Amino acid sequence: MTEALKLNPQKDARVLLLSLRNIKFHVARCYLYELEDAICELDSAELLTPNFQPNLFKVTNKLANHAAKAIGHSKLMNPLFDRVQLQQDYDLFFFLCQSPQDILCINSIKGWRERCHKAVVWLDEIWAKDLQSWKAQLSLLKDFDRIFMNFSNSISGVAEIVQRPCEYIPFGVDAIKFCPYPLERERSVDLYSVGRRSQVTHQALLEIAENTSFFYIYETLRDLYAIDYKYHRSLYRNILKKSRYFIANSAKFDDTNATGGQQEVGARFFEGAAAGVVMLGVPPESESFHQHFDWEGAAIEIPYDVPHIAEILAELDADPQRLQKIRTDNVVNSLLRHDWVYRWETILATVGLDSTPAMAARKANLQNLAQTILARANASNCDASEIRLFSDSHEPILKESWNSP
Repeated sequence: MTEALKLNPQKDARVLLLSLRNIKFHVARCYLYELEDAICELDSAELLTPNFQPNLFKVTNKLANHAAKAIGHSKLMNPLFDRVQLQQDYDLFFFLCQSPQDILCINSIKGWRERCHKAVVWLDEIWAKDLQSWKAQLSLLKDFDRIFMNFSNSISGVAEIVQRPCEYIPFGVDAIKFCPYPLERERSVDLYSVGRRSQVTHQALLEIAENTSFFYIYETLRDLYAIDYKYHRSLYRNILKKSRYFIANSAKFDDTNATGGQQEVGARFFEGAAAGVVMLGVPPESESFHQHFDWEGAAIEIPYDVPHIAEILAELDADPQRLQKIRTDNVVNSLLRHDWVYRWETILATVGLDSTPAMAARKANLQNLAQTILARANASNCDASEIRLFSDSHEPILKESWNSP
C-alpha cells in the first residue's frame, strides 16, 4: 500500500468509492462527503482516500492540470505521484467529482478499469462555456460506463467530448437529518443567508436587524474551509431547521463570467426544502428546477436586489397558514423525492445493479416519516393548538413594526 492513498478494507465490498475528503476541505464540498457517507451506509462500499498533504496537493494538482491542458491529454498526469494497486474485483467504481480539476486523481489507481465491472462518475460542477478548456481531463471519462451531471445544460457538450452516455441527476440531501420532525423546534432565526448575496438586499436586512428584534444570520468570512465536514453539515442543518426564511438563488447567479449566463439548480434548494424553511430568491429558469420543485411555494421569487425586503417579509408573515403549508410541502416532498437513497437507486439501476435491503429500509423510513408529518399537518388544520412542527416563533409582523426600535 502506498503512502499517498489509503484503502479502507471492507469485506465483500461491491463498490469502490474514490473520495477526496482528506485533501479537499472547502465547505462547498461537504455535501459531497455526506453523499459518500450515505452510500457507505446504504451499500457495501470501500473508500479509497488520498492521504496527501493538502497544501502540497494544491500545487501538484494545479501543475498536473496545466500540463494536461498544454499537451492535450492526461493519461500520465497524476497529482498524487504514487499509485495504488487494487487487490480485489468490484461490481462498481464510483467517483464523485466536484470539479474537472479532480479528474486526474483517477490516474492514481492502477488497473481500476480491469478490476471494476462497471464504472460511474458523478460530475458536479462544469459550465458549458468551459468544456473545451477541460477537454484533456474529460477524455479520461471515456473509460466510464455512465456520466451523471448536476448541470443539465452542460450534458450535450460533455457527451460530445466523452462519447459515453451522459445524463442529468439532481442534487440530493440527507432528508432525515435535515427534517425538523420530530423535535419541536422554535424557528428563532428570522432569515438565514449563506454564500453569495446581493449587497442591496443584505444592507436592507442589516438595517432591519439593527433596529428590530429580527435575527439575521449571514456569512462574514472569505475562503471558507471546514475543520471537519461533519461538524459543518451539523451546524448548517441545525441553523436551517431553526430558520423561518432562507435565501436561495440559481447557482453562481451573480457571476456571469463564470456561468456564461447558464442557469442551474444549486444544492441550497434541496437543503432548504428538506429543513422546512420558506425559500426566497431567484430560482433558475430551467426545466430541471420546475421538474423537481413543482409544488406551489417551493421557492418564492423575489428580485435579486430588493431594498424593500421588509415589506415582502411583512406580507408573507401576514399569512401564517400559507407559510405553514409551504414548509410542510417542502419537507414532505424532500422525504419522498430528494433523499440520497433515491439518487443512489437511480445510479445502480442504470448499471444493472440491485438495490440493497438497507436502501429498502431507508425508503420505508422516509415514507413513514412523510405520512406522519402529513397526518399531523391535517390534524392541525382542525386544531390550531397542534400547529407546532413547522410554526414560527413569532407572530406575523406588520410593516410598521420593522421601523420600531
